[in-house]
Amino acid sequence: QVRLVESGGGLVQAGGSLRLSCAASGRTFSSYAMAWFRQTPGKEREFVAGIRRSSGSTLYADSVKGRFTISRDNAESTVYLQMNSLKPEDTATYYCAAHYGATSTTDDLYDYWGQGTQVTVSS
Repeated sequence: QVRLVESGGGLVQAGGSLRLSCAASGRTFSSYAMAWFRQTPGKEREFVAGIRRSSGSTLYADSVKGRFTISRDNAESTVYLQMNSLKPEDTATYYCAAHYGATSTTDDLYDYWGQGTQVTVSS
């Protein structure tokens, strides 16, 4: 079992920055690919960014490429999402997820999820 707890969400003006954190506990963090997804009411959950177990490779949605950066600290069992140049359309609940396997954009493959943290970007 892996428990994931997100933090760092909040209200920010367009053009601003936020850094989300996801602290993991339980099984060996370094065995899991990690990802961030986001969801707004009435819409499907959307892949944002993913990082391999070794943190040597990352994957981003086109909508955030060049603005968001995912990273991980296996010693601290934490994954981060640095979000810069935020836009109102980035407003969503952001979820951290863990997958015992390769990085994937498909949410069904992820084994564990956090409770989510709200990000609101005002125009």
